[in-house]
Amino acid sequence: MDAPARQAGTPPFGTSASVTPRRAARSAAIASDVAGADAALPDVAPPDATRPGARASGPDAPKGPGALRRSRPVRQTRSHAAPSPAARPPAAASGPDAPPGERGERIAKWLARAGVASRRDAEKLLAEGRVRVNNAVITHPATFVTAGDLVQVNGALVEAPGRARLWRYHKPDGLVTTHRDPEGRDTVFAALPPGMGRVVSVGRLDLNSEGLLLLTNDGGLARRLEMPANGWLRRYRVRVYGVVDEAALAGLASGIEIDGVRYGPIEAGLDSRKGNNGWVTVALREGRNREVRRVMEHLGLRVTRLIRVAYGPFQLGLLTRGSVEEVTAKVLREQIPDL
Repeated sequence: MDAPARQAGTPPFGTSASVTPRRAARSAAIASDVAGADAALPDVAPPDATRPGARASGPDAPKGPGALRRSRPVRQTRSHAAPSPAARPPAAASGPDAPPGERGERIAKWLARAGVASRRDAEKLLAEGRVRVNNAVITHPATFVTAGDLVQVNGALVEAPGRARLWRYHKPDGLVTTHRDPEGRDTVFAALPPGMGRVVSVGRLDLNSEGLLLLTNDGGLARRLEMPANGWLRRYRVRVYGVVDEAALAGLASGIEIDGVRYGPIEAGLDSRKGNNGWVTVALREGRNREVRRVMEHLGLRVTRLIRVAYGPFQLGLLTRGSVEEVTAKVLREQIPDL
């Protein structure tokens, strides 16, 4: 069947006829009203699609002229309200039940590291009520000090302990390794240069021994370096009088028991001999009180001079008698990486 003939002046299907000025003005007014209505729409969340009458959205929503207009997306706004208590981070714990990293440091240890007194003497200061923390008298040694606390001893403000430091000291013979000697003998610490502050020794050298003595301002570091678990060798040059039995010296490598006391392995060897005098090198890891002298005496040798030349990686070197030299922070970190 033939299509009906198109009348003259009728535009083809899908095209628009000429727009009259009156129609154009009317269309512009309608567009302005729609834009104003859109601007007045509140920013609300789209309705739940599960509720009756909710508008469909997403890829399965109907398309075309009859489809409902999709709601605007929700505008994200920044909230200035305070967080709820559940959202706030917990306050740092304090006191003896707090984690070690948060509760601080015991007052006696803190005072010892600050160079005020030994731990034992610090506890005496506490018992006498001579210590204040944040202007409150402290008498219990279980009190903890944290960064920012103000500590006073006898009314004087105490500066917080600094970094751990270590010195090499060439101890002469004739000095006692103690801060106070009840017999009134000269002490190592009284002979140190002024301005070093309070230091403690790493181990000891007895009255007639000489050589390398390590000093530190940190009691915790001193105890750590003294522990045999470090595996550090203490090396000595020993002048002895008597007949040296080299086989007996070699036998010390398996340890020895003297008067019921068991000593660990000792490295010992004869360096030189002239008549009844000889020089022996001795290396051990425990370093008990007068251990070298007792072992040599057990072998029939009398010690006439004892010089410590090394303590672990630290050497006496060319340090002159009575002089002191600080170990640099770089070397200290290299030898004690986790300090």
